[in-house]
Amino acid sequence: MRKLSIVAMSFAAAGALSLAACSEKTQDNAAATASSAAGDVANAADNVGDAAKDSADAVSAAASDAVDKAGAAADKAGVAADRMGEHVKQGAAEAEATIQDEPVSKAKKD
Repeated sequence: MRKLSIVAMSFAAAGALSLAACSEKTQDNAAATASSAAGDVANAADNVGDAAKDSADAVSAAASDAVDKAGAAADKAGVAADRMGEHVKQGAAEAEATIQDEPVSKAKKD
């Protein structure tokens, strides 16, 4: 960090010396160019921030959609498991009824 500060101060000093040797009009042009460059950098930073926010919003929406779809799939799986359980109970009752020679309704109560 200290080296970076030294380098930045060196460039600033070199810039100041070079501007001192220039005419007033050249200095004004250099200042306007520097100001314009600073504005361009600020605009670019804003654009990057906006793009990052838009990307984060898109990722969040996709994740939310995936969670919703996973929940719906889990609900369907639960319904299917319930149906399968009912079929298994029915089959067991029918088998018991056959073995014990009784009606299925009685086997279901046992």
